Amino acid sequence: MTLALIDYGAGNLHSVANALRAAGAEDVAITANPDVVRAADRIVLPGVGSFRACAEGLWGIHGMVEAMTERVHVGGAPFLGICVGMQLLATRGLEHGVTRGLDWIEGQVQRIERTDPEIKIPHMGWNDVNLGRKDPAQGLIDPGEAYFLHSYHFQPDDGATVAAMTDHGGGLVAAVAKDNVVGVQFHPEKSQGYGLSLLARFLEWKP
Repeated sequence: MTLALIDYGAGNLHSVANALRAAGAEDVAITANPDVVRAADRIVLPGVGSFRACAEGLWGIHGMVEAMTERVHVGGAPFLGICVGMQLLATRGLEHGVTRGLDWIEGQVQRIERTDPEIKIPHMGWNDVNLGRKDPAQGLIDPGEAYFLHSYHFQPDDGATVAAMTDHGGGLVAAVAKDNVVGVQFHPEKSQGYGLSLLARFLEWKP
């Protein structure tokens, strides 16, 4: 099984690759080649930094978005977005102006509102991951504690795509899912046993 870890200049790729291997992945291809993505059995899109910079990096690789879309939406490959890689699933991001996202899960990414002066932004550190009554991720996400680091959050238009929530002065979306696409706002590669368990389940996930 080949797993394509997309290299578009925005992500702690080697930490994610090491975590995937620790979770059981045998063939992790760190790649900026759309042909490798088009042939992969599973795809992971990491992301660190601003929505705009990540979007520009991804669209800056000729044919990459088309290859991802073809492999995921036509070929049915399971897809995992991490942190800004999850946010890029949205229709648009509102960081440094309006920037288009992949629009795979309709919604927008906007700044976390400070509702309590005690609440610090960015949302950084360990926090609970709580599941809702519905499970669009089909058992992929477990309740537990994960490591977060973000100042912007994903607000999906359809609440049925919310796979998990966390609380930081109010509810924030921790994970989204739709069909064979899942995204997590937290960092599995920094979330110790909880994160490795999630990645191991993703490697076996058959949506």
